[in-house]
Amino acid sequence: MAKYKLEYIWLDGYQPVPNLRGKTRLASEEPKTIEDCPMWGFDGSSTQQAEGSSSDCLLKPVALYPDAGRSGNCFLVMCEVMMPDGTTPHPSNFRATIEDDPDTWFGLEQEYFLYQDKRPLGWPEDGFPDPQGEYYTGVGYANVGGIAREIVDEHLDLCLAAGINHEGINAEVAKGQWEFQVFAKGSKSCADDIWIARYILLRLCEKYEVDVEWHCKPFLGDWNGSGMHCNFSTKYMREVGGKDYFLKLMDAFEKNKDEHIAAYGPDNHLRLTGLHETQSIDKFSWGIADRGASIRVPHSFVKDDKYQGYLEDRRPNSQGDPYQICSRVLKTIAEVPTS
Repeated sequence: MAKYKLEYIWLDGYQPVPNLRGKTRLASEEPKTIEDCPMWGFDGSSTQQAEGSSSDCLLKPVALYPDAGRSGNCFLVMCEVMMPDGTTPHPSNFRATIEDDPDTWFGLEQEYFLYQDKRPLGWPEDGFPDPQGEYYTGVGYANVGGIAREIVDEHLDLCLAAGINHEGINAEVAKGQWEFQVFAKGSKSCADDIWIARYILLRLCEKYEVDVEWHCKPFLGDWNGSGMHCNFSTKYMREVGGKDYFLKLMDAFEKNKDEHIAAYGPDNHLRLTGLHETQSIDKFSWGIADRGASIRVPHSFVKDDKYQGYLEDRRPNSQGDPYQICSRVLKTIAEVPTS
């Protein structure tokens, strides 16, 4: 009888950034939908989600992905963490409570560094590589090293096989830094896809003996940090828009500046310095094609004075929780009336 490997994946209780966890459930029947994946227990005392005297927690499957990274009949199962009653979300379960709207589309640009021997790939044992300039979208061993492109290409293939919609990948501004871009409809769908894509990358890098560094500023100095720029649009922004609505929306984003920063990932003060294509963390600004603004407005958005399409919030960072990032954006959008 064939067996199916279902990798149950969840976020643990570590703060300020949760870790991905996973364990494999063997099933005798192939899951056709997420409803075919039952709840499953785990020891929450080992993941900072329960006390040892009452350690049971439950995993509630919420999204199902084909898993081309393992041999056999395999799936990745994104889960929410529930209390032992099976109905109450665990306090660490942000997904259960976030704002969501399938008509709000998100594109998240996940930046990260690949590390080996405690330094970015391609960096010398002592000191620093050549200054930034030729690494962004670069090609050649001197710019991208020996195994980095092999890793990012294989990661892309695994994500596409899992049904995670990628818009692109590229080498980034600092040496050893890369980016993948995920697009999905709705806060939960996009965030699920990012977390699963992160899991796939971490697991893939195991065989290369390479680590993934998600921190938004892994080393100080004249080097770019890592962001997770959040591109977003609502049905109203895509089909109606208008300058008056846009200006009111920017007023709402400025009013909620502190709430956004709180949701956009820890240590952002190290990255949002006003240098390296970022606005200072204590300010809010928007600008047309301005990579130094808080929100970048594409030329296509203002074309023919329509103010219609999508916007890019450049403040979220690479280690942020995409559930909280997308939800915070959606909450601010909801404050602005469309009529």
